[in-house]
Amino acid sequence: MNYQKLDAPLSMALKDVQNTDEPSLQVFIHTKPVSNAETAALENLGVSGVASGKDVFTATLSPSAISQLSEQPWVEHVKLSQTLHLANQRYGMKRVSVL
Repeated sequence: MNYQKLDAPLSMALKDVQNTDEPSLQVFIHTKPVSNAETAALENLGVSGVASGKDVFTATLSPSAISQLSEQPWVEHVKLSQTLHLANQRYGMKRVSVL
């Protein structure tokens, strides 16, 4: 695994995974422009929506797949997808009145 291509949250998350073959990590994959062979490699690892001309992909991958991707010269870096929360959730639900 090439840890230089992984962000810190992903590196930490990899340490907590029990089954290295189970797709459990949601990631962003940043690549150089991909060729047909590279497109096939992404699809074989479970990345969907792969098309030429794209350079950012999202997928739920296993640590094994992330390791394989990190070793590819055309992969620039892989980042863990963060859970987003609505900004107003911390303040609770607002009531809306209909007149």
